[in-house]
Amino acid sequence: MKNLLAFLLLILFLSSCTQTVSDEHFYDPGISMELAKYRKQQLSNLHYTLDFSIPNGKDAPIQSELQLSLAISNLDHPLILDFNEKSENILSISVNGNNSPIVHQQEHIIIAPKYLKSGINQITIEFIAGNLSLNRNEDFLYTLLVPDRASTLFPCFDQPDLKGRYTLSITAPKEWEVLAGAPEVNSTQEGAFIKHEFGPTDLMSTYLFSFVAGEFNTANTLEAFPQKMLYRETNPEKIEASIPEVFELHRKSKEFLEEYTAYPFPFQKLDFATIPIFQYGGMEHVGAIQYRESALFLDGNATDSELLSRAKLIGHETAHMWFGDLVSIEWFNDVWMKEVFAGFMAGKIANPNYPKINHDLAFLTSNYPAAYGEDRTAGTNPIRQNLPNLKDAGSLYGSIIYSKAPIMMRQLETAMGEEAFQKGIQAYIKSFANGNANWNDLVSLLDQETPLDLQKWSDIWVNQSGRPLITEQISFAQDGTISSLSISQQAEDGSNKLWPQLFDITLVYPDRQITIPVSIEGKNLVIEEAKGLEKPETILYNSNGLGYGVFPLDQKATFRYAQLQDEVMRAHAYINLYENTLLGNIPAENALNVIREGIATEQNEILMRLLSSEANSLFWTYLSEDSRTQILPEFESQIWDLLQSDLDSNIKKSLFSLYSGIAYSKLGTEKLYSIWHQDQEIQNLKLNSDNFTSLAMTLALYKHPDSEAILEEERARLSNPDKLNRFDFLRPALSQNPEERDQLFESFKDAKNREKESWVLAACGYIHHPLHQEHSIKYVPLSLGLLEEIQKTGDIFFPKRWISSTVGQYTSEQAANDVKNFLNEHPDFNPILKNKILQATDDLMRVQKIASKK
Repeated sequence: MKNLLAFLLLILFLSSCTQTVSDEHFYDPGISMELAKYRKQQLSNLHYTLDFSIPNGKDAPIQSELQLSLAISNLDHPLILDFNEKSENILSISVNGNNSPIVHQQEHIIIAPKYLKSGINQITIEFIAGNLSLNRNEDFLYTLLVPDRASTLFPCFDQPDLKGRYTLSITAPKEWEVLAGAPEVNSTQEGAFIKHEFGPTDLMSTYLFSFVAGEFNTANTLEAFPQKMLYRETNPEKIEASIPEVFELHRKSKEFLEEYTAYPFPFQKLDFATIPIFQYGGMEHVGAIQYRESALFLDGNATDSELLSRAKLIGHETAHMWFGDLVSIEWFNDVWMKEVFAGFMAGKIANPNYPKINHDLAFLTSNYPAAYGEDRTAGTNPIRQNLPNLKDAGSLYGSIIYSKAPIMMRQLETAMGEEAFQKGIQAYIKSFANGNANWNDLVSLLDQETPLDLQKWSDIWVNQSGRPLITEQISFAQDGTISSLSISQQAEDGSNKLWPQLFDITLVYPDRQITIPVSIEGKNLVIEEAKGLEKPETILYNSNGLGYGVFPLDQKATFRYAQLQDEVMRAHAYINLYENTLLGNIPAENALNVIREGIATEQNEILMRLLSSEANSLFWTYLSEDSRTQILPEFESQIWDLLQSDLDSNIKKSLFSLYSGIAYSKLGTEKLYSIWHQDQEIQNLKLNSDNFTSLAMTLALYKHPDSEAILEEERARLSNPDKLNRFDFLRPALSQNPEERDQLFESFKDAKNREKESWVLAACGYIHHPLHQEHSIKYVPLSLGLLEEIQKTGDIFFPKRWISSTVGQYTSEQAANDVKNFLNEHPDFNPILKNKILQATDDLMRVQKIASKK
């Protein structure tokens, strides 16, 4: 009987080995998970040799060639390369020395098995490089290929777990600098051009391949670890104040990470380029990091918080060399892993260098409001999301990844202990160096360092969405002492999810405070330590800012917030006030009064920025137009008076940002004009040229009677060509003529006019500002209708930011109905993009809900 069973099992095993893998989704547009898994076991030893010839003129085609060497272990199916471009861009294909027919379908180049062989194959493809991700300008270009855009530039296997090496040559105008992922080994002048040849790169995923070429200035440091920097900034003060420090920050980040991970710097070099129009803060390309130029170049008036932000950005991108580049994700459903570790490490790197800053406060204010901004919405998503096809990978990015995940990671490190956590991370880096890993791989390693049930813990924090609403139950004995105090949690979405987490509860008395640490895992928790204590004046829940969710609010005690001595406690009180306001638990007018009381006395720069942001949001979003008009004179006057007082310059920066963001009255615009025209100077407020440009645009938005003359004069002040081009692009958005604003917004239907995404978003901010909405509301349906096209042609953050800067600014019932009608009329709309709409329009829908209860 045993022999028969063994025989049957052998037959079953052999039949499963010979069963052909289904190719049902192999040829879908994008890269399906099924295709990616098959190619992972089919292919190895990838080496891309690429040649690009960049002509003069940004619209001229870029003649290119790929020589691909690879090992193939399975010929059951054709070889499927990804090339998301027009078929006519493929000029020829040669396989193992023989011409092969060009078969290009659904974004894939298909090579039949009869042209291939088991083992090493050589494939040559002559092609015209795709332009979608080349970011071409008249005098510079740069690649940005995350998450699945390498295949829009050249034929490749565009999935993160098929790492390869790249040998690159670029022919470019002789005036241009070129930076790539490996050191340059040779250059040859060819008439008006120079051919730049680079050595082989280290192993990396396709989305990390990059090059930058154009008219850049260069800077170098020749220390023990040389670095090279390309930049276009022309302000001498910013250049002198920034370049040495930027090099130093990269060096310090590298040294910290080598020690923390117990793994040496894993690549040949750490060069970088700063780009004026870069779509986001930075991108961790191997050997050639790209940054938004304004994020790195600061002047001598930069605040401590601005300096810290720059240090964290550099720490973030440098950390990616280990977390994301050395150990890469298997699939982009785990994109959050590389981002959370980069952000988490950035704090550890940068914080000790800025001892004057309260870093717990900075963590709280930079992460919690942003995380709540998405997690409170009907469009929220888990940290780890499903991703059947890489074509949707760009839409996974957002504040859940960048803000909620760090909150989760801090809870995890706190629960495990720093030493155990670090040991787990070191094992992770060592185990998966030069390879790929997923979240479960990491959890299994961390699990070995802690008695916690990390699988259970991970399931709620990582695999589930939403946040808890915490409520209190308290009763008192006849003598006035607490007889019982308990808290309960309920998922905001009504589900039965329960979050295990740690936080403090503080009982406030006239002469003291009593803080009780709590750890909640189930639905209810009795606070035994509170029994028998005197009745407090109020109780502050999550007083250390570690917990996540919406906590009980004592409206009678909000007047105390400004008097709280602990900065983190004070900040969380204001954040919790704001969240309760959005839930309708306290009127927006009342909340704004509490925040204004805080603004009147606040001395901490980070807290002032939080208060200013909350005040601006409540003012423009949650107050009716009549309420805004009524409160504006007093509000303007309060902030103006504070600007005239003896306050720190960092505080005044936040106050001036708030003032210029609300002072649209006649008196307010006159005062703003006097500052822009430099008739009046606010003591201890240092404004740079970018501030004056922004102020000129604000005056035009506020319909100053001389707005055209103001804009013309401001334009004449500009000398940097990149800033001048941006100014000219935005100017129609500031026009007093609605038809000019219409013409600009209509032009965004054409993808070519959306290429400079940060400029487009700034223009939309002006066109759809509340002061323009009476006219621009007609474009709400168009804004929604363009979203799918924007996802296809734009970079990873553009879809959400597009909706936020257009539809997301509205508060009217008409706009809400337009959104509802659009979603009802498109029941099969891309679910990820639908979530982006629900996230961006959450304020719009909350305003309607709150209004309906009045």
